[in-house]
Amino acid sequence: MLLARLLAPAVTAGSITLIDGHGHAHHLGRGDPHVTLRLHDPALHRDLVLRPRLVFGEAYMDGRLTVDDGRLYDLLAILSSGSEVQGMLGRVASWLEPIARRLHQTNPLARSRRNVAHHYDLSEDLYRLFLDPDMQYSCAYFPTPDTTLEEAQAAKKRHIAAKLLLRPGHRVLDIGCGWGGMALTLARDTGAEVLGITLSHEQLAVARRRADEAGLQDRVRFELCDYRTLTGRFDRIVSVGMFEHVGVPHYGAFFAGLRDRLEDDGVALVHSIGRSDGPGSTNPWFRKYIFPGGYSPALSEVLPHVERTGLWATDVEILRLHYAETLRHWRERFRARWAEAAALYDERFCRMWEFYLAGAEIAFRYQGHMVFQIQLSRSPGAVPLTRDYMLDTERALTVTVRESPPERRRAAGE
Repeated sequence: MLLARLLAPAVTAGSITLIDGHGHAHHLGRGDPHVTLRLHDPALHRDLVLRPRLVFGEAYMDGRLTVDDGRLYDLLAILSSGSEVQGMLGRVASWLEPIARRLHQTNPLARSRRNVAHHYDLSEDLYRLFLDPDMQYSCAYFPTPDTTLEEAQAAKKRHIAAKLLLRPGHRVLDIGCGWGGMALTLARDTGAEVLGITLSHEQLAVARRRADEAGLQDRVRFELCDYRTLTGRFDRIVSVGMFEHVGVPHYGAFFAGLRDRLEDDGVALVHSIGRSDGPGSTNPWFRKYIFPGGYSPALSEVLPHVERTGLWATDVEILRLHYAETLRHWRERFRARWAEAAALYDERFCRMWEFYLAGAEIAFRYQGHMVFQIQLSRSPGAVPLTRDYMLDTERALTVTVRESPPERRRAAGE
């Protein structure tokens, strides 16, 4: 069987029993973990050879491909340990992707709104199944291996706040504010005044409701707005988990916008997924079903645009396995509440979401994906000359939160 022969080089750690569409068993690799992969449709023999990166996920969603012994994550981990499985036409497609990706990543305002709605306008109840109470939907920050997800998300917010050098009364812009957790935390813990902008109607409604419930509506405002249409200037700008949706053709406009919106002594912080192995392209299954228009860039694609705007990159930090751990928590929580997710949508949706969370974790754990944080300013003197202030501020914020009344901590999801 051609598919079994193509899979064999990829199985270098663990083992797979492949049951093909005719019921024949093929044993690949040896050792643990072991999984049984069953194909329920003989047409997959051809389709997986020709378009493996798209068809594999689709077949799992549709139930035409199942993992009968072991779990999907184990199967993906085994396959990621060896050479990539790629048919001849799949190789041709991968050669053409650098040409096609400019089209895939062109995100004018109307397309950006559709892309955001595809993922972020899903039910709030779905996200509450696996996120922390503050609904942080981006990479957490794990100071120690035994840090809980809730603690790690709170640590992420403190880590970012420390880099922003916030003071009471600072005007802060939060680009891609999500459900409002970062904006509310910054306002509560630092006394800043925050404007959060999003293109998601669902997230906007939740963020505004949370501001009212926390009693912070006088210091936090949320608007349905695109970063390209915004005016005014701010002391600080933060963007967490939004840059992945900008698209390479728009990087110049994004960073020019940051420069124009920043005060002369202002500071910005961009937190984004990236890749460590140079420019690439978005997996076609992820692009079609999860993040249309999304792309995780290499720093070599980002920093030239920063340089051309005249902004200073005053600090760059790479968070390596932090997102792998974040996704592990999300994946395990989602599986534990599968029945509730199926009641919201259906079993096919649950299989799609499992494939998304497991595949994303694999990308960060084994395939060179990471998160970068770039601190930016218009002036080289806008931040201290050493990084000591970051740790000092994080410690001070930790003490402030621990000493704050419990009801304030609950209102901010901590």
